Amino acid sequence: MTVQICSLKTDVPQSIAPGSYQVVRFPFVAESDDRHGMHERLDPLGYETRDWQRDDRSGLIWPSMDGWGSLTSLIYWDAGDYDELRDRYVRDPLGLAGAPDSTATEHRPPSPGMQCFHKCHEMYVRVGTPIALLVAHDAPRSARLSLAEFKLAIHPA
Repeated sequence: MTVQICSLKTDVPQSIAPGSYQVVRFPFVAESDDRHGMHERLDPLGYETRDWQRDDRSGLIWPSMDGWGSLTSLIYWDAGDYDELRDRYVRDPLGLAGAPDSTATEHRPPSPGMQCFHKCHEMYVRVGTPIALLVAHDAPRSARLSLAEFKLAIHPA
């Protein structure tokens, strides 16, 4: 069995409200690669996302097979008045198949100018349990995420 991949990218800015973690959303037409159908408008539960910019389901990758998942992300924040930037991967962040389960949580202090982060993590993934990249910050008002990528490579296990 071969490695199955899904590679998502958006350069459409997203406004991230202060406080709790938010799902990073991705369009359905800009995939670098989704030949295994892990990021579709019509998800495996039969729900169709109509507006990717307003629906958290557009941030979900639905693994196409069980296996060892290599997750990679790129996150660009505009300069802002925050003291900490946060990101994590979450299995089933919307509670569609069970309870959300977060992993690879990182909290970072900002550096001068734009904030650019690359993130890697590996974990078991399962068919029927979606995965998402979530971000947060502690600024007093919304901050702008200017670019994001989210990639999953599933290795047979």
